[in-house]
Amino acid sequence: MVSVTIAEDKADSSPLPPRSFRGAERFGMANLKGAASRLAAILAVRSKVMTTPATEPETGANAAPESRPSNFLRDRIAEDLKTNKYAGRVQTRFPPEPNGYLHIGHAKAICIDFGLADEFGGHTNLRFDDTNPEKEDIEYVDSIMADVKWLGFHWDGLFYASDYFNHLYEWAIKLIKDGKAYVDDLTAEEIRKHRGTLTEPGKDSPYRNRSVEENLNLFERMRAGEFPDGSRVLRAKIDMSSPNLNMRDPVMYRILHAEHHRTGNEWPIYPMYDYAHGQSDSIENVTHSMCSLEFADHQPIYRWFIEQLGIFPSQQIEFDRLSLTYTLMSKRKLRQLVEQGTVRGWDDPRMPTLSGLRRRGYTPEAIRNFVAAVGVSRTNGIVDLAMLEHFVREDLNKHAPRVMAVLRPLKVVIDNYPEDQVEEMDATNNPEDASAGTRKVPFSRELYIEHDDFREVPPPKYFRLSPGKEVRLRYGYFITAKSVVKNAAGEVVEVHCTYDPATRGGNAADGRKVKSTIHWVSAKHAVDAEVRMYETLFTLANLAEVEEGKDVLDYLNPNSLEVIAHAKLEPSLASTAAGTRYQFERLGYFCADPDSKPGAPVFNRTVALKDTWAKVEKKQGGKS
Repeated sequence: MVSVTIAEDKADSSPLPPRSFRGAERFGMANLKGAASRLAAILAVRSKVMTTPATEPETGANAAPESRPSNFLRDRIAEDLKTNKYAGRVQTRFPPEPNGYLHIGHAKAICIDFGLADEFGGHTNLRFDDTNPEKEDIEYVDSIMADVKWLGFHWDGLFYASDYFNHLYEWAIKLIKDGKAYVDDLTAEEIRKHRGTLTEPGKDSPYRNRSVEENLNLFERMRAGEFPDGSRVLRAKIDMSSPNLNMRDPVMYRILHAEHHRTGNEWPIYPMYDYAHGQSDSIENVTHSMCSLEFADHQPIYRWFIEQLGIFPSQQIEFDRLSLTYTLMSKRKLRQLVEQGTVRGWDDPRMPTLSGLRRRGYTPEAIRNFVAAVGVSRTNGIVDLAMLEHFVREDLNKHAPRVMAVLRPLKVVIDNYPEDQVEEMDATNNPEDASAGTRKVPFSRELYIEHDDFREVPPPKYFRLSPGKEVRLRYGYFITAKSVVKNAAGEVVEVHCTYDPATRGGNAADGRKVKSTIHWVSAKHAVDAEVRMYETLFTLANLAEVEEGKDVLDYLNPNSLEVIAHAKLEPSLASTAAGTRYQFERLGYFCADPDSKPGAPVFNRTVALKDTWAKVEKKQGGKS
């Protein structure tokens, strides 16, 4: 059973770790392993895509088992079922705007909307809030549907706010007739000035008291396309002195002669998000409308419209949005990165988009487990990126086949090995999964090893290959370095070694031990590959703390991508299908990129392995 459970940020509510942390004081990485091991016992919400039963249960038929960890969202739904508030129904929705690609922050909302409904035997709609045709595109619609499916969920109903344009228009007419809406001729700037501030009340528009007849006439002419863009708007008549600025006569409709991706040029006016959103929930009979905290101040608007129209009252519940260190979550800013060519597209592996994470090699299981561990809260915080990487690493460790690859090759020649001989060594595909079996890896006289696996003058505690020192070649033999060949710049370009034929498979018959095992690739069988190494796209940990006078894009990391043009891979990787994930032994987890071609693979580094030697070298002040 694939599970997604949401744990609240309370010490007594769940054995899961806190949702937000900075360093060891809040959530040390040593605690992650324990938290992950507990997930299997407490995660309880299944993914519909992966485990949908032959027949869906009746809505509300499944009360959540008491053993599941509590959180305020789950408690609210459980209480509503207990009191029969919605006649036993649980209906949620995931309502993205199709103006960009989904990112890791949306994954939390998806898991909550789909996961909680599924847990309680309810249903979830996917609804596109497509009320702004200038920024929307069918490309985004298609990508959002693909991402939701990839993450492991399916929707019970597929809808668009544009399905309801006629309803929304008729309701606007009703509000005008009831004296609750008016056509305003003020410009956008004038409306902003009339709105007031947090400490000063707003000022009535001079057009606020137009007659019902005049407002109806003007609004119908707006609908007919008679007026130019921006010349008039329809506003709700609420309270210009409300302490909530959103309630100061919000705009309901604006004139916009723009082609819509679904309705074409049928409409020259479009509803504002705040007018369309709540009514769309009502039309779909959404019982629990869950959204992030920034919409809390908008809830009174949704409630006001529902009350004035006398329609089904959906219940809005807010939770914290997901923020990650070094990670940009603004779709507007992400679009800017794409449009100015800073990244290669929405699916660039450095992007936090789900398509970017998928291309990089992240798994949906890892993301779901991460969301479960993060939990929900009523206050916003920031989560360390290392926590997400931990769950990715944990999932890939279980499932990714092991292979050998050399990123920065240094040639090794085994002088006493027969020149024309080739042996096939048995290599384990995955020590975490015995059923994965073994594979044959060719071994020959000339090999490639990592440049960092040899030091002509080794520093203290360096146990890899160096002159006179014996090491184990993974699945191969013990070898000892004897001499080196250097180029004109004095750099080592070739290491000559001898091997012990009695140590085939990596063990010595006389029982002697070596302190290091290194990986390798047979030079004559190696496949040339491009490997893309990624670091964080930004250098600032908390992108909400941008210095005054600077923009978040000023913190772009110039070293976020390193392309290694001629890495050497074992021959089994020559024609790897895009999206296939591996552990390159001792290096990290990597995923085959769609740019790969037969015989010319391209790999993206998904996440690194822990490199204890890098820490030692850094502590010692550099390499020798």
